[in-house]
This record gives sequence, structure tokens and C-alpha cells, in this order.
Amino acid sequence: MMSGSRVLLIVGGGIAAFKMPELIRMLRREGVEVTPVLTKAGAQFVTPLTLSALAENPCHTELFDLTRESEMGHIQLSRAADLLVVAPATADLMARMTAGMADDLATTLLLATDKPVLVAPAMNVRMWNHPATQRNRDTLEEDGIRFVGPVQGDMACGEHGPGRMSEPEDIKAAIMTLLDRVRPLRLVPEPAPAAPAPPLVARRLVGRHVIVTSGPTHEPIDPVRYIANRSSGAQGTAIAAALRDMGARVSFVTGPAEVPPPEGVEVIAVQTAQEMHDAVKAALPADVAVMAAAVADWHVSNAQGQKIKKDAEGHAPSLQFAENPDILAWIGHLTQDRPALVVGFAAETNDVVPHATAKRLRKGADWIVANDVSPATGIMGGSENAVTLISDAGADAWPRMGKDQVARRLADRIADTLEEM
Repeated sequence: MMSGSRVLLIVGGGIAAFKMPELIRMLRREGVEVTPVLTKAGAQFVTPLTLSALAENPCHTELFDLTRESEMGHIQLSRAADLLVVAPATADLMARMTAGMADDLATTLLLATDKPVLVAPAMNVRMWNHPATQRNRDTLEEDGIRFVGPVQGDMACGEHGPGRMSEPEDIKAAIMTLLDRVRPLRLVPEPAPAAPAPPLVARRLVGRHVIVTSGPTHEPIDPVRYIANRSSGAQGTAIAAALRDMGARVSFVTGPAEVPPPEGVEVIAVQTAQEMHDAVKAALPADVAVMAAAVADWHVSNAQGQKIKKDAEGHAPSLQFAENPDILAWIGHLTQDRPALVVGFAAETNDVVPHATAKRLRKGADWIVANDVSPATGIMGGSENAVTLISDAGADAWPRMGKDQVARRLADRIADTLEEM
């Protein structure tokens, strides 16, 4: 539990405000104290009574509350929290934050605080893509404001695209990560608890060992050529970082990826599928195996020790292929030292869910994280992902979001499952 942590939740004026009661419930379940602040526009979508009842704290709406302002209540309110969260953050609210305005309680609190601020934008796709909003976002990021979302999705206005607020589960994950970082930085020491403090929820995987594979494999043709695919390793790297942040000991088995490995994990660098298989085997036993690597299915059995030259007639060399070890199927069907949870990945270009469902059964995996990597999606090598989690419960389609957000959501789901076992 994140007992004793304090969040000041500023609810802006957007239809996504109706999701804030659920976010408050999630935070309260984790022991986080929530103080809601409702803007005038936000009150058109959710009531102060609802937020107050769920938070078990008064919901603040007005800057000039004479009882509290006699003691500069807005200053106290902004600095008593460990983290300020703005959700939903409308285009107007972001613009006023950028300008440093203080014309209502919400903007005054944001201007008076010396604590971290997390913003969850929500607005029409054209408003989000407008150069003014993008300039505001850039300015706020330069000022140290953190962002979660927005994501691609359907909107209340009937349009589809970036601008949809991140789901409460993803906002909660971002909040817990930030609370875990800022909690030790409090300037005023807290009273010693009467009993040992419970473990932090953001460190729910302490004591767990997780193997994560990532990146492509390179299968040599000769000393200068190889067979590979277009995987950047970004998603696997993000997953390893998210699991590390939750306290897991991570064995990160990575092929030659484009992105650097995360800090704070055991990095095992490999080149070929056989080397990756051997590294995973050596890393066992583990509680969880997340097989995110894009492993080549075949290797060249007649690879040459010297660079292959063109012959005088320009004939192409004859390459002979042999099947690589199927790492996911091997670990999924282990009878000894099998991890409690085996997660595979399926990058498909058509019929994503049927192919991934069949793969899960064939490989013996508990879950398959499936995505559409056809060129039109821009996912292969990009910064976003849109995945469907395949399990024995069926197919759970997640909205398109940043790969870091996918990683945090998957890490949370892994922690939930291990706690239920």
C-alpha cells in the first residue's frame, strides 16, 4: 500500500470527468489520500458530493473560501500534497497553465505548488493536434510537467484519433510510479508508524524474478550479412523497466536492439536465437517469463566464414535454412521450472486475434500480447502500440497508447495475477 501518500486531484471540464470517481476508488484502495478540486466546468459532468464521498475528503471548488483563505488555504492545499494530478486536462486548462494564470482555484493551486504535476489531457483530436496545443504541451514539458496520454480512440464528439484521455488504470499506474519516486524526497519527516509500514504498491513485485526477452535476433549468412526483422526492442525494454520499477529482479535477455537496455536490470546480450534460448534457460527459475523478443524462425545452416562473393555470372548464392529453437513453446511446455506465468507476443499483419489465440494454445503460453504490425499502423519501430491481451478468458483489446503505458499496464496485470495465485 502507498499509505500516507497524498494526491491533489484537479478535475477539469470534459466528458472524461465521469471517469474520475473510478480513479479515486483505485487510489483509495491503494491507501492514497485524495483531495479533489473541481473546476466550474468540471462540475457540469460530475458533482462535488460524488468526489467528496469517494475521496472521504472535502471537494474544493472556490478560491475565495473565507474560512480557509484566512490562513492562505490555497497555499497550504497546493503544498500539502505529494503530487498534483490534472485529469481531464482540457485545452483551455493547459493553455492557462502555460500562461501562468491564477484566475480560479485550480490554476492558483498549480501556480503555487512546488510539487510534481501530472497531466492527463482530454480533448477533440483537432484541438489536440492544433499547433497552439502542441506548443503548450512542449512548454509544460520543458517546465517539468509530466504527461500521461492522450491515446488514440473514439471520442464523445463522434471522431476518432489522438486526444482521448488515458484510462483510469493507466493514470493510476503513472501516479503510483511518480509517488514512488517523490515519496522519499519529502522535506518534513512523517511520524514513525506504530506498526511496520506495509509494502508500497508500486513495488508489488519485490522478491519476484522475471525474465524478459527483447529485440530481434541476427542469424548470420556470412561475417557481414545476417537475417533479422524490423523489431526495435522498444516494447520489450519498456516492459523490463516497468517491472523493475515495481520491484522485480529482471533478467533482460536482449538481441541487438535499436534502443539501449534499461538501467537497474541484469542485461544478457545475445545475437542469435540459439544464444537467446541458452540465456533464458540459464536464467531459470523465474516467477514470470515475458517473451517479447522477435526471434527469427530460421537460421542459415550453411553460413559462410568468409564474405560471400558474387560469381562471374551473377548467380545468387544458395542458402539452406534450418529451424531455430522455439523459445516460447519450449518454456511454455516445461514440466519442471516452468514460470508461473508465461507471456508471449504475436506480431501479426492480418487476422490478429484468431492467429494469436491459436498461437497461445500451440505454444503453451498463459497470455499472448498480440498486435497488428502491418505497415499502415506504424507500430513496428514506432513509439505507440495497440495490443490485444489473449488469455483463457478471451481477448481484451487495449486502446492505442505509448509503449511505456502498455508496459505499465501489463506490469500491473502481471502483479494482479501473481497476487491471486
